[in-house]
Formats: sequence, C-alpha cells, structure tokens
Amino acid sequence: MTARLDIKANRTLRKWSHRVQVGRVLWALATPLFRFSPRPCWGWRRGLLRCFGAQVGLGVQIHPSVRITMPWNLEIGPEAGIGDRVILYALGRINIGPRTTISQHAHLCAGSHDLALASRPLVKSPITIGADAWVCADAFVGPGVRIGDQAVLGARAVAMKDVPAAHLGVGNPIQLRRLQ
Repeated sequence: MTARLDIKANRTLRKWSHRVQVGRVLWALATPLFRFSPRPCWGWRRGLLRCFGAQVGLGVQIHPSVRITMPWNLEIGPEAGIGDRVILYALGRINIGPRTTISQHAHLCAGSHDLALASRPLVKSPITIGADAWVCADAFVGPGVRIGDQAVLGARAVAMKDVPAAHLGVGNPIQLRRLQ
C-alpha cells in the first residue's frame, strides 16, 4: 500500500553523503567539457568519465549529448556504443556489457522512490545490460532490471522486468519473445 506523501519528511532525509554531494558539484562543473567536445573525441569523453570514477572499456563510443547523473556508478564494457541524447540516470550502478548498443534517446533509470514510506526515500537499484545487447531508440529501462546477453529491447519499449538472454522485448507493458 502506498503511504500518504510527507514532503517535510522527504526534505529532511539525508539522500547523499558529503562525498557524493561534492562529486555531483564537480561533475556539474566538468559536464560542459563532456557536452561541448566534438563528436569524434571518443577518447576525451572516455578519459573524462574515468576521471570521475566510471569504468569505461577500450573503444567505447559515447556521444557528447549523453546525460550522465553520477559517472562513478557507471561501467561500460569494451566497444559499446551510447547514442545521442541517451540518459544514464545512475543513482544505482549501471553496467553495460561489451559490444552493447544503447540507441538514441534511450533512458536507463537506476533510481526510484520507496512508495511504502511517507518520506519517499530514494531507492538506488542497479541496472545490468549483458554483452552484445541492443537497447533501441527511445526505450526505457527501469530500476533493478537485467537485460541478458544478445537481447534486444525494441524501440519505445518499457522494461520494468528482466529481458532474458537472446530475447526480444517490445511494447508497454513489455512482451517477450525468443530471438531466432
């Protein structure tokens, strides 16, 4: 059951440690160096993310328009691609496997709120996307979701539950079928 919202209690919660708060401020100051870098400067963006604690594999191509909330919660395997205007809302860990593609406008949301408590505290649930997977354009991946190796999440699909390896997930609510 959902508890009645208590905004005052929510505002008094300590959502972030001092270290995380400082990191968020520093990342906000460094973000223009990421966003305004020329498109082919893949190595520059990989290096900048690594400076902020992200684990980024060799050959990763991440576009300058990608929005990343907390890069220290991000792990991207080698040769993965992150398309234009992707949102990586990394309150919890986001792990993206090798050779995986996250297409334009996709949204990976590793955070939510506990609706059972009136104060609505943050819940930081990890997202894991396996190797050789594809999250298609404008798809949404919710907190705590696992997408298996070689799985495909179709365009505009909403994944609030796991997509097994070698499966296609389409629609909202998501429907799963085995890939041939």
